[in-house]
Order: sequence, then C-alpha cells, then structure tokens
Amino acid sequence: GENQPLWILVSVPKDAKAGDYSGTLSLKADGFSAEAPIRLHVCDFTLPERNHLQTAFGFNPHEVFRYHQATTDADRRKLLDLYFHSFAEHRISTYDPVPLDHFQVKFHADAKPPRAEIDFAAFDRAMAAAIEKHHFTGYSVPIEGMGGGTFFERSEPSIGRFGEKTPEYQAMFASQVKQIEEHLRQKGWLDMTYVYWFDEPDVKDYPFVRNGMERLKKYAPSLPRMLTKEPSDGTAGAVDIWCCLTPTFHAEAAEKRRAKGERFWWYVCCAPKAPFCTLFIDHPATELRVWHWQTWQRGIVGTLVWATNYWTSDTAYPDKPQNPYDDPMSYVSGYGTPKGTKSYWGNGDGRFIYPPEAAAVPGKSGLGPVLQSPVSSIRWEMLREGVEDYEFLWLLRDLVAKKRSSLPPQQVKHYESLLAVPAEITKDMTTFTTDPAPIYARRAAIAEAIEKLSR
Repeated sequence: GENQPLWILVSVPKDAKAGDYSGTLSLKADGFSAEAPIRLHVCDFTLPERNHLQTAFGFNPHEVFRYHQATTDADRRKLLDLYFHSFAEHRISTYDPVPLDHFQVKFHADAKPPRAEIDFAAFDRAMAAAIEKHHFTGYSVPIEGMGGGTFFERSEPSIGRFGEKTPEYQAMFASQVKQIEEHLRQKGWLDMTYVYWFDEPDVKDYPFVRNGMERLKKYAPSLPRMLTKEPSDGTAGAVDIWCCLTPTFHAEAAEKRRAKGERFWWYVCCAPKAPFCTLFIDHPATELRVWHWQTWQRGIVGTLVWATNYWTSDTAYPDKPQNPYDDPMSYVSGYGTPKGTKSYWGNGDGRFIYPPEAAAVPGKSGLGPVLQSPVSSIRWEMLREGVEDYEFLWLLRDLVAKKRSSLPPQQVKHYESLLAVPAEITKDMTTFTTDPAPIYARRAAIAEAIEKLSR
C-alpha cells in the first residue's frame, strides 16, 4: 500500500559505442512482479574528465572519521578515497584535495634573513594522485600567518611571536608565499589554486581584508586571491576571484571588474531562500541544475558551497552527534550561538552526502570502523547534472570558435543561438522552470550540434 521510488543511475564508459540501447528492469517482491523498459541514447562524444567550470565545495574529513569511527591512518585514507570517489563521480572538487598530506612549513626567525623552510614531498604525491584519479579542478592554498575570520570575528596576522609589522614576520611570510607560488607554478598547478582566507567580510572589515590581499599580492602576485563578497570600492583591485552570494551578482559591476582580468564565482548556502535557486531539501530538485544554467548565462566560471557533509551541529547537539537521517535540519554553529540552541540554517544546508546507515550515529554498529562509501542524495545527483550541462555548453562554444571560419553564417548563427539559455529554463534569477523537460530538450539539441561539429 505504499509507493517506493527507485533512482537508477546509468554510467556510460568512455569507449562505449554511440547509438541507442534498450533493456528491461525486472521488479519482484512477494506476490508482485513487473517489468519496466529502459532506453538510453549514447552520444558520439565524450565529456572532458576535468571540468572547465571550477567547483569549490567544503568537506570535513574529521567529521567522516568521527562518524565512521576511523582511528588509524590506513582506515582514514581508505575512507577519504571512498568519499573522494563520490566527489569525482559527481564532478565536484573539494577545497582541500590533500587533507592528510599538507606541505609542512617551518619558520626560522633567527636566520639571517628570517625565512621559511617547506617540505612538499608528501603534498606532491597526494596532489598528483588527486588530480590524476579524481580530476579535481581546485585547491584552496593554506597560508600560515595570514590571520583571517568572518564578519563576526577575526584573528590578526602573526607568525610565532612576531606580528605583521615586524621585519621578522615580513621576511618569513614573504619567503613562505614565494616558495609556494613558485612550486605550484613548476608543478603546473598554479591555475587551479586560490587563497580563501577571509569569509564574507562586513564593511568594517574591508581595510583588514585589503591589507591582507595586498600583502599576498606584493610577495606572491600569481597566487589568485578569492573573496566571498561582491565587488566593492573597499576591496576592488586587491581581489582576483569574486565569489558572491547569487542575489548580489550584478552584471554591470561584474563587467567592470572582468575588464581588469578578474573572475567571478558565486555561491549558495543558508541563503538565498525562495524564490531563488538554492540547495534546500524541500525545494524543487531542478533548482541546483538550473543554478548552473544561470551560471553559464552570466559568464560565471565557478560555483561554491561551504560544506557537503555538515551532518551535525555541536552547538545544537552538544552532548551527542546528530543523526542526519532522523533530523534533516542544519543548525547554526558558532557566531556566538550558546550551546544547546537550535537555530535554523535550513533543511540540508551544507549536507549533500550522508554516512552509510551503519555510521549514521558514531559507534552505532558497535563493530568498529565502518569502511563503506557515502550515500548520495538527489541534490548531489542534480549538481552533477548541472555541471555536465555547463560542460555541454562549453564544448559547443569551443567547437563553434574552432570551426567558425569553415561554416556557413546561418549555421554559426544557429549554433550560437543554442549557447543562449532559453527563458523556458531560466528567464531571470527568480523565474525558472521546475519541470526538467525544457532542460532535457535543450541538452539534446546541444548534444546533436556537438556531434555534427565533431564529425
């Protein structure tokens, strides 16, 4: 007497022959059987393994280790590989692809001049593996001594006992970031990096943020500096990547900054709420997919979400961790919120993947570490669809640019019209489809165009 939905994923190998495939899904239970037809069209091209759209999603490995009860290095590395496999399958990059293998920095304040000594050995092996195996596109570079914070509170820059205004600090900081910049350049990883050291500054924070950004620019000008804020007079000229909350993006202001070589990402979190596209469980599934069409529509080259496995709030659940299956709400942590307070961020905010049910409560199984893959969500699947839609559009644009001179003008006009996002998918930031049909129709037309231009 109950409906049971089934979500079926089909993974097409890169070397699969293009064409139409069909099959049958057989369903059986006590006193019941049924068959459902499956039809699949395989396009005659392959999406790139690494996205052209950059993605930057937060991931807390220590929360994974806590829920899975993983205490040994071997178990932690196995779990990381299982979780990063899910990231790779969904074309999502985490802030930190090497959480167990950061480069090691030692500061020598007594040297003449004071300097930093950096060991990149473990980092290099782990980063190369992350790019080769998981195709990650981004890396938030940690810089010691930067200081940082949010609009709520911040920490001042210092290295050991030396504050920013001391010559020892300046020499050690410069030595550190110059080595990091040069090493990433030599490895060919500089273009995938960004320094994300301050989050959502208020107007009162602008002088502090500008000072830190200019210090980075002075000593390591090629390290991209990212700020989760829309452009402002207080920070303009000191930022390479603007990452604004979706409702705060303004095309005219963006074009002025792009003219200076700056890039734009954007993000969603506990805001915005309806009627915007957002990430909450109780919104239409199409929203996270439409978000990426809006991303293409505005020339934005990166999407960011603060967390993917925010399974519990130590503020709302101070005595025992939250079961993310039993309670879908994401509760406020930090920002001066008293312990025990259940203040809402929204259902599913920062939570796209889940621990396996055996690890839904740390130690629940009583059998030691749970070395199993994470559980996906419909929103995690929709993120992949949205990123793939973006890649379809990127491939078509690239092919049109390469073959423009050999094509009749009317064909160029037709192909370029497919690169414009139709109003049936999204007219503006708050007017968009909740029906996937126009998205599927447009993607099919783009795929057909890619096939024709690829022959």
